[in-house]
Amino acid sequence: MPASPAVVDLSPFTACGSDALSDAARAACAEVARSLLETGVVILRDARVTEEQNNGFLEMMEEYFAQPAEAKLPDCHPELHYQVGATPAHVELPICKSDPACLERIAALDKENKPLPITGPDPKWRFFWRIGERPSEGGFEDLNAAPVVPKAFPQWAETMDAWGGLMLSAVTTCAHMAAIGFGLPPDAFTSRMRHGPHLLAPTGSDMAKHDQVGCTLAGWHNDLNLLTIHGKSRYPGLHAWLRDGTKIAVKVPDGCLLVQAGLQMEHLTGGAVQAGMHEVVVTEETIKARDLWRERQRPTWRVSSTLFSHIASAQVLKPLGRFADEPTAANYPPTTAGDQVMSVLKKIELANGN
Repeated sequence: MPASPAVVDLSPFTACGSDALSDAARAACAEVARSLLETGVVILRDARVTEEQNNGFLEMMEEYFAQPAEAKLPDCHPELHYQVGATPAHVELPICKSDPACLERIAALDKENKPLPITGPDPKWRFFWRIGERPSEGGFEDLNAAPVVPKAFPQWAETMDAWGGLMLSAVTTCAHMAAIGFGLPPDAFTSRMRHGPHLLAPTGSDMAKHDQVGCTLAGWHNDLNLLTIHGKSRYPGLHAWLRDGTKIAVKVPDGCLLVQAGLQMEHLTGGAVQAGMHEVVVTEETIKARDLWRERQRPTWRVSSTLFSHIASAQVLKPLGRFADEPTAANYPPTTAGDQVMSVLKKIELANGN
């Protein structure tokens, strides 16, 4: 049987902090580390984050994405590689469309575990909202630009900052616990996350338009950042791949958050932790959810509640501590996080080679 992602309650750790860890807190840290190493995924139960807060965020984003396209286009900034504000549908190309290593991974999967074919750019919209303090120096200004505030939503900044702050707090705690579980200094990740370009990154897919079972909303890919954290979506459809290649339909328990490792975590662990592959597709359950929310007279847009946590752009990515001795460590030469991000943005056609 393949390893399953662990469900870890953060309260033993958050109750005592890291200076005097209880046995329960150390066990929770070890479980976070084990789950990331074995599956690339961990599910968090964090009492600081509530369903009510998630629902308030989702409802605002449903209303934003349901606006006519012309109302959202002023929020788009291709000159900043779409790293703030909105990204329209059919712009972002899944990295696995053309990346040779990714295509080899698909070819090696069993038939029942293969992702759906990627035919072109994703039909989803996205909005990027910066969470946390911006750096005062260090270059990579395009990755650390000022936020975009949609004019029709006076509560925008307050809602985004509140939900994004909770998500960033949870994923920062996860990074802290992972470092302890890995046997690294407790701040091995969190010190490098300070002033990182953390992005609250909801996506929106129009379920009135993309309503065919098997439609791909976000093609098979992994994330370029450190750790990605998801709140519970109102619509099923997210599938993730465990480290052994097993495909699972993601079902986040009530009151929980899903964390997946990204490429920066893979780099810092010399490949010991693998960036998790995932896709979002329309299933029969997605259509049932669409019909339910339509009956409740809500906009029928599938919104993801997602935050990308990052290593600060000027920080150097290289295998840390014991991970420098991993057999695959040589595959991860030193590079700044900003250069790593820009290289991926070019592959997925957001930076357009600029």
